[in-house]
Amino acid sequence: MASHAKLRKDRVGVDYDTQIKEVRCQLTDQLKMLDLQLEQKSQQLQDLTDYLRRRGEIESEYARSLEKLAEKFTSRIKRKEPSSHSVSKVWLALLSQTRQESKDHSRLSESCSNLLIQPLTHCLEYTQRFAKKSKEVCLQLQDGLLKVTTELQTAWRTYYQYHTEYVSAEGKLKDAEKQEEKQKQSAKKLERLIEKRQNKVRETHLKCSKARNDYLINLTAANASMNKYYFQDISSLIDCADVGYHLSLGRVIKAYLSRRWRAQENLGTGLQQLKGAVSELDQIQDRDTFLQDNYATFSMPLRFTYQPHDGDQVCEVSAEGEMGCEMDIRLKQIQTRLMSATLETEEANKGMLGAQSSLLESISDDDLEPSSSDSSSQDGSTENLTVRPSVVSRRNNQQDIENTYFIRVKDYLVASSFVSKLQAKHDLLKTAVEKGGSANAHHPRQNKNTLRRKNCSRTHLIHNQKLFNGDMLSFIQASGQQIPIVVESCICFINLNGLHHEGIFRVPGSQAEVNNLRDAFEQGEDPLAEQNYDLDSVAGVLKLYFRSLENPLFPIDSTNQLLEHAHIKNEAERAAQLKTLIASYPEPIIVVMRYLFAFLHHVSQYSDENMMQPYNLAVCFGPSLVRGAEGDDEVSLQPVINAVIKSIILQHESIFPSQNEVQGPVYEKCMTLELDDCESIIEGELEPENSHSKDEMETLASSDTSSGQKRYERPRTNSSSSVEKNSYQEHSSSEDIGVKVDKVCPLKITCVVFGVNELLAIPPSPVHQGFVYSCYCKNRQKLLKTITVV
Repeated sequence: MASHAKLRKDRVGVDYDTQIKEVRCQLTDQLKMLDLQLEQKSQQLQDLTDYLRRRGEIESEYARSLEKLAEKFTSRIKRKEPSSHSVSKVWLALLSQTRQESKDHSRLSESCSNLLIQPLTHCLEYTQRFAKKSKEVCLQLQDGLLKVTTELQTAWRTYYQYHTEYVSAEGKLKDAEKQEEKQKQSAKKLERLIEKRQNKVRETHLKCSKARNDYLINLTAANASMNKYYFQDISSLIDCADVGYHLSLGRVIKAYLSRRWRAQENLGTGLQQLKGAVSELDQIQDRDTFLQDNYATFSMPLRFTYQPHDGDQVCEVSAEGEMGCEMDIRLKQIQTRLMSATLETEEANKGMLGAQSSLLESISDDDLEPSSSDSSSQDGSTENLTVRPSVVSRRNNQQDIENTYFIRVKDYLVASSFVSKLQAKHDLLKTAVEKGGSANAHHPRQNKNTLRRKNCSRTHLIHNQKLFNGDMLSFIQASGQQIPIVVESCICFINLNGLHHEGIFRVPGSQAEVNNLRDAFEQGEDPLAEQNYDLDSVAGVLKLYFRSLENPLFPIDSTNQLLEHAHIKNEAERAAQLKTLIASYPEPIIVVMRYLFAFLHHVSQYSDENMMQPYNLAVCFGPSLVRGAEGDDEVSLQPVINAVIKSIILQHESIFPSQNEVQGPVYEKCMTLELDDCESIIEGELEPENSHSKDEMETLASSDTSSGQKRYERPRTNSSSSVEKNSYQEHSSSEDIGVKVDKVCPLKITCVVFGVNELLAIPPSPVHQGFVYSCYCKNRQKLLKTITVV
């Protein structure tokens, strides 16, 4: 289908909110213009039907009556705005010819009163149905277009937020560097501060880059969707609404002409002119004329322009350094999805064309040709022209054909819009990956050992609470983990590796791998911090945790009230009621809910690639998060549960309290591979003089590793060994105490061993061999690491 929308002249500096508001107004105007077009077509069909009926009544009056009739309808046209549509030209030619037909024969009366009116009445019926269905498809496409603009606004705000953090971190780094120049005597201590500030700058810069990438990708997708809608979809929908209209009208006029030629050969010249006007009926031309006449309503609005945060000079997607691998994987996934979607679109297009042919064939089944006896009659007698009996039965099936056709049209337009959006993302990512590949070839990536995922295992406190098959509230209170380790670690892993993974949470993982991960988490470890696992298995562990809880995430005693809110039609009212209900839950549960649903909403934002819309996620998580009371029919409750979980995913920002209202971890969209270290040296404060140097501490760690001593396993959090403190032997105070440490935080752990008061060990001295210790910052608010003395 040809594209006929036009671009407006670009204006610089238009705010997104204003621009999207203008787009919304324009979309509303488009629906009004489509309704107006339906009124015009209906009026044209009604006028023509009235004309033929009245023509049959006044045939006996001949010249004078026909002249009055022509003047009557001519005056109606003059009161309206002139139109250059081909249908309007035919109508004008018909009235002109009527004034020349003051002498008509009686056979024309029978044709005008019966045969010709029936197809026009039928045409009016399906034209109105077509317009209604076209409007429904248009509303769906407009909703998709507005969704893309909303995603663009969200990505833009996220990018501004992270860039602000990056600018702030960069400023702190510069302040630390200035402090180093002034205090040359304490250079070594300031080096650590500067190093930490540099790490913070790199981390925030990486977050900013990822947020900018999402923003630019959504920007491209939004512009691609706008192009697709204005250059293709609008034309397609107008064509759908006009299917059969021109054909039916043309066939009626042609049938009318065939009878007029037999009745009045002396009017051949005038009838030739009318025949020429009918032959010029052109659906495409009328559509183009309609779009041109309503240029302001259907013209392409301004493109969304890139609006960087203050001081940011980067204006393209970056695939350099650590983001290269992620962008490359995402590109390959989009390529696979794009190939599949393209094939689906081609099949949908074939189905649409086939359905259109069937519909046109059904519309063309009216028999408007004269009977053989009528064509051979020369005495001027009238013949009773009837519609073939088979046509009646075919008309009964036409509505089914219409429904099939509009389903095919909707499928094609939605699929092609999806392909255009994916294609825009693919092209942008491909360019970025190619540039990033050449840049990375000249600048090798940083050693992987220095770019590790943040260890989400933030505590190994001694407690006897189960993680799986236990009570989450009791576990949080006993362990001190505000977000259970399995939830935080799995979400972090999926954020870094699986947001674009097709079928995440829907495709089952390896049961053996799920069991291994479950056992590792149950022992208080974080297996995802050091080793890669199958994404579907990690997603399976996350679902398994919530499914196996002794008490579901949403308390059972609130299930009935929760499900009642799903029936509230108004979205704002429903969100307010859900917020009130959730506010009554214990704060630790609210913190976990807020974290989980922010993550699920983030996953749904990549549904173009992972095929997990909010409803699909609700289907996967609903049975695990909400359970009915005993005796309830779970099968009948499940659709309602899925609906309420979907609503919470979509409106999580309105439902859950902010961090200022309820303290606790908040899910971050742009996670990084950098170590999220705790900065134990606060501004203006240095470490004590008795701190050991980094070399001394590395020597200690290496000597302990080479000693060949067997490392003791950490006791399971719910095992009896976790509380048998007296079974360990105390080290002699004259001996060096070695600790098994990984590469994440050797400096801080070694400082604990040597008693530096910046860090504390729980429990306090004396130190026991094989005992598990938790290392905290000075203010004991943030867990750094757990260690085992060997």
